[in-house]
Amino acid sequence: MKKTALLGTVFALTLAGGAFAQDSYPERPITMIVPWGAGGGTDAVGRIIASQLQQELGVPVNVVNRTGGSGVVGHSAIANAEPDGYTIGVMTIEIDMMHWQGLTDLTYEDFDILAMVNTDPGGIMVSADSEWDSVESFLESVKAEPAGTYTASGTGQGGIWHVGMAGWLLSEDLPANQITFVPSQGAAPGITDMVAGGVDMIPSSLAEGRSMIDAERVRPLATMSAERQEAFPDVPTLAETTGSDWTVAVWRTIAGPDGLPDNVRDTLVNALETAYNSEEYQSFMNERGFGLRWAGPEEATQIVAEDDEAFGEVMREAGLAAE
Repeated sequence: MKKTALLGTVFALTLAGGAFAQDSYPERPITMIVPWGAGGGTDAVGRIIASQLQQELGVPVNVVNRTGGSGVVGHSAIANAEPDGYTIGVMTIEIDMMHWQGLTDLTYEDFDILAMVNTDPGGIMVSADSEWDSVESFLESVKAEPAGTYTASGTGQGGIWHVGMAGWLLSEDLPANQITFVPSQGAAPGITDMVAGGVDMIPSSLAEGRSMIDAERVRPLATMSAERQEAFPDVPTLAETTGSDWTVAVWRTIAGPDGLPDNVRDTLVNALETAYNSEEYQSFMNERGFGLRWAGPEEATQIVAEDDEAFGEVMREAGLAAE
């Protein structure tokens, strides 16, 4: 009886210790994976969120850029991590495209989506020393030359800005490959390449070109949004200029691998909401022209699921989906 009682006590203490360990999350540094290159929009959003989470959770939140494979490398690192809350990351809209291309079997269902913290419409940007001062003049040049004469960049092959450009061209009754897309590790290297004369156009969000626009090295021609953006009031919409009804926007969510414990998930969601509402995050996003958007786990997952289906249709029409 004494031995049984002792074993029972040890077992109870073990369970209590385990529960205590879970309830004390986080106890050590957290890794925040960014699937795109340093200096781009996703990197900027990931780093400001990480800094605010660090203040809220009381442990270091270290940003690691895991690039490659049109976003597959970084997203795989998030999805395949131990579901203990110590590896999370910025899951970008490319998760709704990679599997349609046959690049990976990963889908949004392999993640525990914690929150959506940002959304930005696409835009059309050219180098400030280019010949084009309007989207109409640029489109005229594109139509006048053979397919492939002009080039664009800003994300991986089949990524959001590739699809954004293809959707715009289709809306203008042009083939999706009228402009050749040159893959890059994100908008920042794509914009740098454009300014150096490597490509002709970048279809990424205007927010990602903000510093170059302010420095008058990049000229924004249009926004792919239904209305003009508050941060860029002088930039017209496609509807205002060419009459195109095409709109597209990138979103960024914070996610972990599927199967996070409930208490860990709740802790992260609460911390993310506090980080999102912080003066530092709000000011950072506003100053750089990034769009603010909060959606909790359920709403964010629904948005991601709906976009997954919609992008599948666009990519098949543009010839970007695997057979």
